[in-house]
Amino acid sequence: MIIVMKTGAPESQIREVIQRVEALGYQAHVIQGTQRTVIGAIGDERSKDRLQSLELMAGVETVLPILQPFKLASREVKGGKSVVKVGDLEIGGQAVVVMAGPCSVESEAQMLQTAQAVKAAGAKVLRGGAFKPRTSPYAFQGMAEEGLKLLDVARSATGLKIVTEVVNPADAELVAEYADILQIGARNVQNFALLKRVGEVGKPVLLKRGIATTIKEYLMAAEYILAEGNYNVILCERGIRTFETSTRFTLDLNAIPVLSKLTHLPVFVDPSHGTGHWEYVSPMAKAAIACGADGLIIEVHPNPEEAQSDGLQSLKLEKFQQLMDELRPVAEAVGRRL
Repeated sequence: MIIVMKTGAPESQIREVIQRVEALGYQAHVIQGTQRTVIGAIGDERSKDRLQSLELMAGVETVLPILQPFKLASREVKGGKSVVKVGDLEIGGQAVVVMAGPCSVESEAQMLQTAQAVKAAGAKVLRGGAFKPRTSPYAFQGMAEEGLKLLDVARSATGLKIVTEVVNPADAELVAEYADILQIGARNVQNFALLKRVGEVGKPVLLKRGIATTIKEYLMAAEYILAEGNYNVILCERGIRTFETSTRFTLDLNAIPVLSKLTHLPVFVDPSHGTGHWEYVSPMAKAAIACGADGLIIEVHPNPEEAQSDGLQSLKLEKFQQLMDELRPVAEAVGRRL
């Protein structure tokens, strides 16, 4: 259920409603809108009728049921779009935000060169994997904390924000010490212990869709993070597994308008993993912005042929600059800016 407070309801009335919600055995999640406050009451739905009596409390306008199973992620709880703030950077607003960088952190020189190039091209966030979940146990697994330190060096040199992946609940605090945004990869979209942990840590989270995850399952995964009180969640469509073998995955651009209809959370697209080949990244990036994506995450490497992972889908620095130049008029055509 959601309790919609009257416009201008004082803080004392909001506190009284929160106390009553908790006394009835529910978790209270406060969502501040531009004009009014909404309180989500999350808990056992079998006794939700007791919440209806809250309409009699001072300052309450109405009490409404949330029909979707993903309560806090639903548009029902917040009609407008959420804007995730990462320091002075706003994600989900009018500007399309681009995150770019290599799949894996490999060296200081690699990270500095890439960071300076992607910043010059217009990217706002540097991506790079310090911990890498790989299909093969013998593949490069990342540089761990040393990789995090190299990301920090690149941030200090350029001012870019950092997004990097967490693969183990035990590492969440460590990664949060360095990262501005914690990434949950496709393999971990239903690792519920990890979702809860990053929710508890409280840093903004980039949650990638799994390769066989339905939209409903995906939003329920986001709900795990939101239910821990962390409302700074960014969704990311990165391709799903189908019968097609000519690309690494099938980039599900349908998901962008569907998610935008169902949830208030910002929606990103990863055309690098979605296609698996650098030649297809540019057209799919443009298509993603054209159909409403709030941002992109793109793999970029100074020497893709030498990359420890995903070199085939990584853009060279000059190709990334070209892509950013081509994205600007697309963004403007749909009322956005880069």
